[in-house]
Amino acid sequence: MLEFDGLHKSYGDHHVLEGVGFAVAPGSMFGFCGANGAGKTTTMRIAMGLARPDAGQVRWRGRPLDEEGRRRMGYMPEERGLYPKMRVGEQLTWFARLHGLDAAAAARAAEEWSDRLGLGERRRSRVEELSLGNQQRVQLAAALVSRPEVLILDEPFSGLDPVGVDALADALLDQCRAGVPVVFSSHQLDLVERLCDAVGILARGRMVATGTVDDLRRRGSGGLLRVVAPDAGPGWAAALPGVRVVSERTGDTLLELADGADDQAVLAAALRTGRVSHFARREATLVELFREAVADPAQRTDREEVAA
Repeated sequence: MLEFDGLHKSYGDHHVLEGVGFAVAPGSMFGFCGANGAGKTTTMRIAMGLARPDAGQVRWRGRPLDEEGRRRMGYMPEERGLYPKMRVGEQLTWFARLHGLDAAAAARAAEEWSDRLGLGERRRSRVEELSLGNQQRVQLAAALVSRPEVLILDEPFSGLDPVGVDALADALLDQCRAGVPVVFSSHQLDLVERLCDAVGILARGRMVATGTVDDLRRRGSGGLLRVVAPDAGPGWAAALPGVRVVSERTGDTLLELADGADDQAVLAAALRTGRVSHFARREATLVELFREAVADPAQRTDREEVAA
């Protein structure tokens, strides 16, 4: 188990992390989400020994992470840490050797991962000659080439085209099947929802939600209801008790119902506007769950009072 336990970090008066904690089981993928500046990168840097927490610790297999443990981890920072004039194959071999592989094993691993991530024809190219997307693939290969026991990746899908996204997703799923715990941060919440066994949402330095996407849906406030009433005018549902209008476009309305709100009263109101062609509950997407979780508590209270 990879455990982040009660991490606190401040820079002067700025509190970056306030008690951040979560755990990632072997063979599972954890998506770490948050707005810019929420503290995701700081959390990952603490795990890799690049920043020191004011309190709390990161543990792997029940023991605090030390330098020896970090040698067995694959890490990809958000900012690229490559040598631009070094050739791709040489660079990947060098990173593998840094993590303890012998020369022959390092060369095989460099060849394997450059092929898997679509870099086979660019092994002899210098990194500076590559597109930004291919540089991202090299950075990913560098994290994977050492056969890591743990993977920590900061925005790994950034800059990748759809083919690159699929190649990386398949590689990460293979790592999970081999028992490797994977933590990655991303603003691409559709990918997080598709790939991850569990999700953590960070806001203002605190973990505001953790669990599977289904867990987060069950904890959400009320349910979402989609109503398509082609003849309904704007704001037709705004005054209904316990109902909040999430979105409204030319008769296609998405509503959030508070606990106890009467969906039949909503249907009756919609029918008063004319024909209703669609009326059904809809599961919240991770994007919607994220917005709810990171909303300022004062704004959420105001919104709930309006809905009531």
